[in-house]
Amino acid sequence: MQSYTTSTIPVGFDPAVRHDPLLSRKSEPLPSAPAPPQDPIDGDDDQSPVLYCMLAGGFGGLVGDSVMHSLDTVKTRQQGFPNNPNYHNMVSAYKRIATTEGVFRGLYAGYAPAALGSLPSTAAFFATYEFSKRQMLSWQMPETLSFFLSGILGDLASSVFYVPSEVLKTRLQLQGRYNNPYTKGCGYNYKGLIDAVRQIKRTEGLRTLTFGYKETLLRDLPFSALQFAFYEKFRQFAIYCNNHSKDLSVPVELATGAAAGALAGTLTTPLDVIKTRIQTATATPSSTTAASGWQARLLARSSTARALDSIYRAEGIFGVFSGVGPRCIWTGVQSSIMLLLYQVALKRLDTYMGTGAESRLA
Repeated sequence: MQSYTTSTIPVGFDPAVRHDPLLSRKSEPLPSAPAPPQDPIDGDDDQSPVLYCMLAGGFGGLVGDSVMHSLDTVKTRQQGFPNNPNYHNMVSAYKRIATTEGVFRGLYAGYAPAALGSLPSTAAFFATYEFSKRQMLSWQMPETLSFFLSGILGDLASSVFYVPSEVLKTRLQLQGRYNNPYTKGCGYNYKGLIDAVRQIKRTEGLRTLTFGYKETLLRDLPFSALQFAFYEKFRQFAIYCNNHSKDLSVPVELATGAAAGALAGTLTTPLDVIKTRIQTATATPSSTTAASGWQARLLARSSTARALDSIYRAEGIFGVFSGVGPRCIWTGVQSSIMLLLYQVALKRLDTYMGTGAESRLA
């Protein structure tokens, strides 16, 4: 059985160096002076083409989102119905939705727009991330800064696809099936994806599909930054425990990725709650608050501030962190699945179609 370790991961957490020059010279006589360290971007000809990264990323993201969609539905219900006792507990909410509404029309409500948005958005993310990272490393930028900025650029590129699909997905998740007696308070009743688009266009305008665009970026940009930072620290600790060897096993890589994703997801839960509330709200005049002075001006200008103020006043700190359990699990497991499938798919593409250098020689 073929095993995959860290040495086969083609993602940008470490510069893609295909060989160790010290190991390759172990049978040669020692030179008079030590060889200079290999530049991180040397060997770019052996890196996977950006097209392969895009295809592998789209595949990994689609499968990861598909596996965890049911848990994402529970999280959306908890955030959208904070006062409904049926959704307060994650396990009981999962069972209730499955038994009363079914798996496909209940737990997997909103899967169609989720899948349609996941494939192009993750493909755009990995393509932009890999291209930006390689360019920044070629400019001799620090590695950590290159990864951080490339992640931001990747999220910006992918947001064009996933924000409109996120609006449709969250609304259908919150509603469940058509004429659902358990979610009458959501404010809409769609027969399906096409009917949802038609009703939104007729009653609220297509501009509604960009609801929460800023809030989505405010959630995802910090999430990506924290995830990369945590992953680097956790991976350094894993390498230390592995006798300073970077050749980590797949379970260890999955564990470090899951821990980083779960912790980043937990810390950014308030931003996710705000995004969900704004995207599932209908286009009606917002209620006023008791704020005055600079607070009133801030709330009048910022939908994020209005949402945060409204949630905290009505529900307290627990409302701000509603759905933290499902989100913590979702981000951790989804991140691990996506990363593993990404590396496996990219390795297969490199094996059967060749790397950048091999493709040019063909």
